[in-house]
Parts: sequence; C-alpha cells; structure tokens
Amino acid sequence: MKTEHVRTPDKPVRVVLEGVPRVTFQAEPGRDAETNPFPSCLRACLEYLGDDLGYREFTWQGSTWRQSLTYVHLMGTTGAAFRLSWRPGWHMDNVAIMHMSDEPSAPFDRAFEAIGYDYEFLFPEEGHDTESRWRARIVESIRDKGRPVLGFGVVGPPECCLITGYDEGGDVLIGWSFFQDFPEFSVGLAFEPSGYFRKRDWFKDTHSALIIGEKIEPPPSGEIYRQALRWALQVVRTPQTTLYGGPRHNGLAAYTAWAEHLSHEFPAEDMGVLRERYMVHNDAVGSVAEGRMYGACFFRQMADREPVMAEDLLAAAACYEAEHDLMWEIWNLTGGIGFSDEQVRKLAEPSVRRQIVPLVHQARDKDAKAADLIEQALAKDSQRGDAG
Repeated sequence: MKTEHVRTPDKPVRVVLEGVPRVTFQAEPGRDAETNPFPSCLRACLEYLGDDLGYREFTWQGSTWRQSLTYVHLMGTTGAAFRLSWRPGWHMDNVAIMHMSDEPSAPFDRAFEAIGYDYEFLFPEEGHDTESRWRARIVESIRDKGRPVLGFGVVGPPECCLITGYDEGGDVLIGWSFFQDFPEFSVGLAFEPSGYFRKRDWFKDTHSALIIGEKIEPPPSGEIYRQALRWALQVVRTPQTTLYGGPRHNGLAAYTAWAEHLSHEFPAEDMGVLRERYMVHNDAVGSVAEGRMYGACFFRQMADREPVMAEDLLAAAACYEAEHDLMWEIWNLTGGIGFSDEQVRKLAEPSVRRQIVPLVHQARDKDAKAADLIEQALAKDSQRGDAG
C-alpha cells in the first residue's frame, strides 16, 4: 500500500510504501533466521511486490518454524550459502557478499537473473551531481513504480538496506536497516510509527543504490540450478580473491586462515582488541552456520526436481548440515550466541581456542567433501545429457 502526504500539484514531497516486511538480525519467534542483508532485503522486496515463492513450515527442537523459500533460493543462486572469506588480520568486512569472488557484481547478476528482474546499480560519478541523480531515481522508483530501492550503507556499514519511502522531497529517506537499532549507528536517526528509520543527510553515508527494474523471463529452473552448482564450486574452490583490500583467503582456504588466526596469541587484557576479534570470529561462525543450512535446504529442494543428481545433492546437503552443527559446537564453547564480555573473554582463553581449531578444520573437510559431491552430481548430469 502506498501512502502519500503533502503534495505540490504534480510532485508529492512524501511517499511511503507501507507494509514492506522488516529485515533484522534479531531472531523472530517461529521464523528462520535471515542474517545475510542482500538476500534478505531482496526477499522482502519480492514479498512486498507479491512475487515471492512463499514459505514452508518445519519442526526443529519441538517447535514449528517458517522458512522463506525465496530466501533459500537467493542464498543458493547468489552463492551466499557457500561462501567464506578471511582477509589476513581481523577484519569486519570478511562477511560482505561481494568478497566471495573477483566478480563483485556476480551475486547480484545471479540473483536478479534467477528471479526474473532487470536491475541497475547507481554508483558515484566524478564530475556529476551524484546526489541529485540518486535522489531522482529513488523518488521515481518509489513514487512512480511503487518499488522499494536497495541501498548500501544509508544506516550503518555498506551493507544492504531497504529504502521504502522519502520525505521532504527526498531530503529524508525512510526504510529498514539491519543496523538501525545499533547505538553506534542510530545517532541522529528518527523513526516512523511503523518502525521505519528516517535518515536526513543520507547521501554521505550511502555507498551505492540498486534500482529494481522490470520483469524479464528467467532461465528454466534446471538451468538456474546448474548455474548455481557451478558457481558454488567456483566460490568454494577459489583460494584467493584480490579486490576490496585483498588479497583475501577465500573458500576452503579461508577455513585454514581462520584456524591459523585462532592459534595466535590474544592480548588477554585489551578488551577493545578482544571484542573486535570475537566479532570477526563470530561473523565467520554465523556465516557458515546459516549459509550451509540454507545451502542444504537449497540442495534438498533441487534433489526433488533433479533425480539424476539427487543422491549426490542429498549427500552434500548432509555435509552442510554437519557443518552447521559444528558451528553450534563452536558457539557453545564460548557460551552460545551473543556478544557479552564473558563470551569475549572466553574466546581469549587458549584452551577454548585449542578446542575450536579442530572444529574449524572438520568444517573445512565437510565443505571440501560437499564440493566433491557437487562436482560428481554435475558429472552424472553431463553424462546423462551426452547419452541423450
């Protein structure tokens, strides 16, 4: 539903798309977690536009949960379900989706092809009034097309957020951000009654914007699946990427780098450094835990439609589920999911890290086995095609 307020004869100074689903790091009761900003934001847009894949219900630990089939599809097709990245040192940007390869547009190209939409990235252009151009395109998408815009930054780090409206002719942007409730990023924010953030002077904190275009014909589902499998292999088996502050350990090599960094000495009394290291480590745990679980779901859905590859896909899914469980073992060694000082200090204990390192190595081995099974599935599919 679109709500407009205070208009001039032909140009409303405020337009808000009401009812766009919220995106958040906070677990919602009965709903499967979605902590990858770009797939989650695009899922919310498609749900708002009435073009999503719906939900499935499942039971876990005695409770009923809802899982977005759109999010599963996007995690699989973008490659987000299979990634792990580690830049030497301790860096908070390891989990950024564009770091999975030296093709920074690849996850976005693959997502929009899979869902059947055009898209356009807006980047700063030297010598042009970028702010005015972006403002005009954002206003056009919301006012004239009724489509949210994906922003990178706006509130918090340059991760994806939802721009669902504007006020004062575009001087204020309105929307959802994964980071809007973080004290370090909420300074100066105001909020709509719906909970949407209101951000003034937004341009200086916005790195880029993504405009959702018109519907196009997606490839057949079988082609989408095969492209996703080949992309997963590339993501997992590429040992190094070089863009965005690289070189950066990638895929299987990132597990080795992660374990090696945990084996180094930690400054026991410097809580600032310890907290940073804990957050980088925890991001890696969360990336693998959530990613591989959604990867398993993606493969199980694929297996239902691709009988020739089903056996290997189901075996790969079992490897990913085992990785997910290994990440929970790692979380439990530091006191569970959370960011308390006690958990931070727990990771600083050499004895705890000595227990974590072999679990990271086991996860790497499961990931490598899953990659072998993906390759095996594709080989069987190719042999079937040759025989046909």
